[in-house]
Amino acid sequence: MSFRVTIPCSRAQAEAITETVAFADSAEPPVLVADEPDPAKPDDWLIHAYFERHPTLDDIGVLVSLGGGAPLLEQLGEADWVTMSQSGLQPIRAGRFFVHTPTHPPDPDAINFEIDASLAFGTGQHATTAGCLEALDLLSSNGSIFTNVADIGTGTGLLAFAAMSLWSPAKYIATDIDPVAIDVARDNAAINRVKLGHGADELLLAAADGMDSPLLVARAPFDLIIANILAGPLIELAPHFAHALAPRGTVILAGLLATQADAVVAAYDTLGLTVVDQSFGEWPVLVCQSTA
Repeated sequence: MSFRVTIPCSRAQAEAITETVAFADSAEPPVLVADEPDPAKPDDWLIHAYFERHPTLDDIGVLVSLGGGAPLLEQLGEADWVTMSQSGLQPIRAGRFFVHTPTHPPDPDAINFEIDASLAFGTGQHATTAGCLEALDLLSSNGSIFTNVADIGTGTGLLAFAAMSLWSPAKYIATDIDPVAIDVARDNAAINRVKLGHGADELLLAAADGMDSPLLVARAPFDLIIANILAGPLIELAPHFAHALAPRGTVILAGLLATQADAVVAAYDTLGLTVVDQSFGEWPVLVCQSTA
């Protein structure tokens, strides 16, 4: 018999979840999945915990501490609810890219990536990730060429994989503050036949807090930085991105709400990074270029 516990949370709380959440029964921990049920309410998310046993009061206490609302306990039966939760994620088309879970077939006329629903963000389901994919596709279509690329806050690795499919030869590095995300990205690289390593057209993966990594320092300056994170960290990282960017380099910024765009734009404009393209809607994507 399976059970699901659902906890309301904010987007920031959902993104803070990792597989290292400690449950009393470490032999049978739940599978955690976060989603955004209503795009019109972009900060109202849900955490779903799927159990193959009846959750204890301690389990529910741990889950409540992750979110900000009352828990809902449901009995689900014998079905594989984790797989079913993934099958509900429809494929995403963004530019030339087609992102799908294992339960959906690839599109023979697109650049395909298979990404499991998981704790790492960046499956393509959220507007920020899809917007970044569209921005990368547009840069390529407009003739931009990049040879040294960094994906900061990579999540599943998807945006780094997408960039690698567009520009060759080039060097690539993808980092995330969460080591679990790096493990997820490594698994996804294997699924999508992305070569890992230090060489040309290989992806170097590393855990790092923002730009605080000797690997990022060694790889800089970058001609393309991709950062799909949150508005606060984007503003905090602005001087670090500017310092690590090559002359006339490009930065793709995402994870901000439309109401936060002016503050993010201002932080980068003062550093000589001008917005050259911007998508609109609840979750805009900013493409900035260095004027130096």
